[in-house]
Amino acid sequence: MSRRKPIVQVAVPAPIRKTFDYLFPVTTGSSAVPGARVRIPFGRRELVGVVVGQSDASEIDQKRLKTVVELIDQEAVLPENLMRLLQWVASYYHHPIGEVMQAALPVLLRRGHAATAVGEEKWALTAAGKEQDPSGLTRAPLQRRIIETLRAADAALGSHELVEVSKGWRTAIRQLEEKGWVASRHEDCLSTPLTRLLSAPEMTAAQAAAVTTVSKNLENFAAYLLYGITGSGKTEVYFQLVQQVLGAGKQALVLVPEIGLTPQLVDRFRQRFAVPIAVLHSGLSDSERLCAWVSARDGRAGIVLGTRSAVFSPFADLGLIVVDEEHDGSFKQQDGLRYHARDVAVMRASREDVPVILGSATPALETLRLAKEGKYSLLELPERAQSASLPDVKLLDMQHLKNNDGLSHPLVQAIRERIDRNEQSLLFLNRRGFSPVMMCYDCGWIAPCQRCDARMTLHKRSSRLRCHHCGAERPLPQVCPDCESENIHPIGEGTERVEQALEHLFPDARIMRIDRDTTRRKGELEEKLESVRQGEVDILVGTQMLAKGHDFPNITLVGILNADQGIYGADFRSPETMLQRIIQVSGRAGRADLHGEVLIQTWHPGHPVFKALKTHDYSSFAEQELQQRKAANYPPYCHFVLMRAEATAAGEALHFLQRAQAIGRAMAPETVELLSAVPSPMERRAGRYRAQLLVQSNERKALHGFLDQWLGAIEQEKQSKRVRWSLDVDPMDLY
Repeated sequence: MSRRKPIVQVAVPAPIRKTFDYLFPVTTGSSAVPGARVRIPFGRRELVGVVVGQSDASEIDQKRLKTVVELIDQEAVLPENLMRLLQWVASYYHHPIGEVMQAALPVLLRRGHAATAVGEEKWALTAAGKEQDPSGLTRAPLQRRIIETLRAADAALGSHELVEVSKGWRTAIRQLEEKGWVASRHEDCLSTPLTRLLSAPEMTAAQAAAVTTVSKNLENFAAYLLYGITGSGKTEVYFQLVQQVLGAGKQALVLVPEIGLTPQLVDRFRQRFAVPIAVLHSGLSDSERLCAWVSARDGRAGIVLGTRSAVFSPFADLGLIVVDEEHDGSFKQQDGLRYHARDVAVMRASREDVPVILGSATPALETLRLAKEGKYSLLELPERAQSASLPDVKLLDMQHLKNNDGLSHPLVQAIRERIDRNEQSLLFLNRRGFSPVMMCYDCGWIAPCQRCDARMTLHKRSSRLRCHHCGAERPLPQVCPDCESENIHPIGEGTERVEQALEHLFPDARIMRIDRDTTRRKGELEEKLESVRQGEVDILVGTQMLAKGHDFPNITLVGILNADQGIYGADFRSPETMLQRIIQVSGRAGRADLHGEVLIQTWHPGHPVFKALKTHDYSSFAEQELQQRKAANYPPYCHFVLMRAEATAAGEALHFLQRAQAIGRAMAPETVELLSAVPSPMERRAGRYRAQLLVQSNERKALHGFLDQWLGAIEQEKQSKRVRWSLDVDPMDLY
């Protein structure tokens, strides 16, 4: 090994599990500190990488080393504590370090932009533009539509809104700017503190006890499970502790599920705290995300309110982490870097010596076990706040009840009573679309997706079949393609079909459907939710989008239509996930002065899930489920790792995993078991054939040591370059 000077190790954004050595040009007059970005040659491309270290030597001959093209940052853009966390993430999830660094950076920083906050560029009508009559722009229809859109909004709009007018909006905007009718400005991404704040409500004894417990240890790491039933006031506990952290001059990170980060939640924070708040979620523009990220790093943002990836935000002085609805599956990334934000949040809190609070009405069994073992402190909120009572839960045994498009008579009667009392009803089911499938009643044909091992869903309003797995669409057939019979009809219920049945039963009622199909446009979900809150809706029909913490004070009836779906799924977590979802949506029924009722339609009223629902006893269900998991040696008593592979040719992915299995079994210690490689439950998806291989162990250290060795051996196989494959540590979905 020969002496080399100066040399930097760079994490390159490529699927390679190592860093690369580069010569650093001394002519720059400065040094590359760890955490700074550099522009580097990589193959035939130039990429933006992150410096992770420096040395005087390299195992590679200096003549073969390439030279850094540009030092982008004079100082670290990723602070030291965040760099250490990201290196742990790369190690624990066995993911390429360069891709981990990329995941932590906003898009603009990945491209080499300056790490400064400029805010988002937005456009508004000038005084001259407001005087124009857009109908006169007959030869410039796009300019006319933009003027009409800006006038209707009566506010400055950014690229997210203008692209909905037309993909060619930029040309039209430039032309309007040249005419002096439109002007642009950069808006600060941080919310402006309100001048008048809401005072804190009086806490219950349980809330006060929880706040007192955490307050005693705000200067050090400790993990708390805040276990409170729906409506018990977990948010108020967060608020009280965030206020103490802000009072000490520190910052707070609050993580929420993607679907739960609504303008309503942001407003609740703004109404309580006189500090700038940065919001981070997937709907932001690149400039908005960079602005929020830099504001957190520089300490301008007192609170960062964000979804999964916000856990990688830099902070000037972090004092508290909150993970709300910690059980929610959206905290687990399902592609690329498959990290779990809750687990990363706990590790980050430990490394930065700050408390972390995990809140839920239905905690994940993994979290409950850690609390029972004393690794997390348990804080309980057993009663609803503001003297509200829990809703009455009734099971409707569908074996003895007639139903009309999935609606039983008792449920229909209960809806009618709410309409008569000017109260609202919410109907929840797991399926969107008109029905799950189209079937021929003569030969049994069921509409399949041509690219997946899945059935297509009927969407009645567009008269099309759509695959909810790969997005493929096709027209609704008039006759059966197999036997040419015209006797083809939908079977089962979906949100669209239930909506249609309700329109027939209650022709004068105001009915609203909320699912992915009706909320595609930005802001559309919040518009619909606000209509519900304003009392403009009598019956709300929706999917799990409605289960996440929305506050509807006038909803007194919740109906669960297809409650059995998911309970008997192939995944061992199915009962837990289904119970969590139903409890969350049931929590929408009744608050404060209005008593709520939950009607659950089921063909299996004796199932433990429904017994737990009827008695509001999640704890007993969780205890029973944990005992079953322990007996079966399932998580959280065992650690799972899932290797997935996919290829365009049938059998190729499975053959690759069989080879990986053979390599692994030859080197695995006794404490690590590799199960047989098998086709995925849905073997073909989006035209690709998929397979999977499960690895399990009761000893985490032995498992990760084996994975390091195993992955290195697999990457030497030629076949590893011909298939797509990935590793999922602590998988949430086993398919």
